Amino acid sequence: MNNTLKTIGIALASSIVTIGGYRMLGFEGKDVIFNEASTPTSINRLANFPGGGAAPGDFTYAAELSTPSVVHIKAKSSRMVRQQRSIFDDFFGDDSPFGMPRGGGNQQQESSGSGVIISNDGYIATNNHVVEGADELEVVTSDHRSYKAKVLGTDPSTDIAVIKIEGSNFPAMTFANSDNVKVGEWVLAVGNPFNLESTVTAGIVSAKGRNIGILAQKQQQMYRRNGDDRQQRTSDAIESFIQTDAAVNPGNSGGALVNLKGELIGINTAIASPNGAYAGYAFAVPSSIVKKVTADIVKFGNVQRGYLGINLVELDSKRAEEVGSKVSEGIYVADVIDNGAAKAAGIQKGDVIVKVDGVDTKSGPRLQEMIGRKRPGESAVVTVSRDGKLRDFDVTLRNRDGGKDFLKKEVVASNSTFEKLGVDLAELSSAEKQKFGVSGGVVVKRIYDGDIADYTQMREGFVVLKVGERKVSSVNDFKAAIKEAKENGDEGVMICGTYQSASRTTCYGLSLE
Repeated sequence: MNNTLKTIGIALASSIVTIGGYRMLGFEGKDVIFNEASTPTSINRLANFPGGGAAPGDFTYAAELSTPSVVHIKAKSSRMVRQQRSIFDDFFGDDSPFGMPRGGGNQQQESSGSGVIISNDGYIATNNHVVEGADELEVVTSDHRSYKAKVLGTDPSTDIAVIKIEGSNFPAMTFANSDNVKVGEWVLAVGNPFNLESTVTAGIVSAKGRNIGILAQKQQQMYRRNGDDRQQRTSDAIESFIQTDAAVNPGNSGGALVNLKGELIGINTAIASPNGAYAGYAFAVPSSIVKKVTADIVKFGNVQRGYLGINLVELDSKRAEEVGSKVSEGIYVADVIDNGAAKAAGIQKGDVIVKVDGVDTKSGPRLQEMIGRKRPGESAVVTVSRDGKLRDFDVTLRNRDGGKDFLKKEVVASNSTFEKLGVDLAELSSAEKQKFGVSGGVVVKRIYDGDIADYTQMREGFVVLKVGERKVSSVNDFKAAIKEAKENGDEGVMICGTYQSASRTTCYGLSLE
């Protein structure tokens, strides 16, 4: 991303536990029925061009067709708020028996975003960050009817989520094929910026296949907080955004990007801005990805993503020279994973991928998008340049573990609660146990600003010995204790431990609400 873009603005609310499933995985699942574009409509009857083809005219057709399918999402959540220090804090400092949390309790917070009705029976696509962390969701349709909504599933790697409202005959939006979107064509952004319902703005497609790094960054933060071993892996975030200059602001997140036919070509997701407000750059997840992710969430409860199994380098003339490639454009295969699909199909280190299923695929984001549309067990024809000749390989994609089976939905309830605490934990080495004079425990390596632990007096370096009445000797012990307290309906839990310089046990109260 250009260094002149100081900040990637993205309207964050905070994660909800994903639920759902598929019969073969032990759950009931169904297919979502999409409205899909058929024969292209003549552009002449959609926009009244007063002169040459480069001048815009009337956007009313697209606005009237798409606006009823875009909803306003109101998310309510609770978080602990900070309280003034008391006189006991001044006397006792961090070991004050009266100052368990600095926070004074839970405070309701509200945020808002947008969503797109994708089926007549009430399935709605939106951004993961719109519903993340919400305790309650309200959906307001364009005719000002209000519905309670539940989250069916989320996919942080694409920032897409599916929520559901009860009812029928909702005005579902028609999906266009985002592959057919052209740079320079006119588009409309439909959403609810700043709580202004049913707002339409116009612009053009500025670029395709943009990677701004925001989803990968957030995904790695989530892995670190959850102690997930995937933090050591290459991020599987898919960022192949459609870039537009249609005005998009906080509240537009999850709304529709449509063509002049009123068909969905993307879900508005992020803005690039020096101040958090619109400054000319906005990014949308292509409809091809939205369709795949939402269909998987509805049917399986999670996203079934196929993986090629390579480490890649996107080539330009400089990188081609560095790696010794005779081809200066395409995806250089830096390595193939031992149990990956590419190696099994015969793709080798040093090959340069130029097409997938006959479509030019010469950038990393484009390759991720093309492969990310497919499920494990599905095939893709990958065209590579090897020794100056083009060769086609029929690749049967695999899941992230190297198998061809669909993966069961991960149970993330405990991780979701743990993530809200906002701490990084690590297990103690033998030397550290000796230094602290303990036989077990986990050490707090980092406390994240604004999360629950940040609103206590806890400091980094605190060694947790007990959660409630349960002793902990590992990060998994800590998570299990938090999960148990949450399942018991406890509103909070005491965690007790010590600091290296302290001579006695210190306890903190953490909210689980």
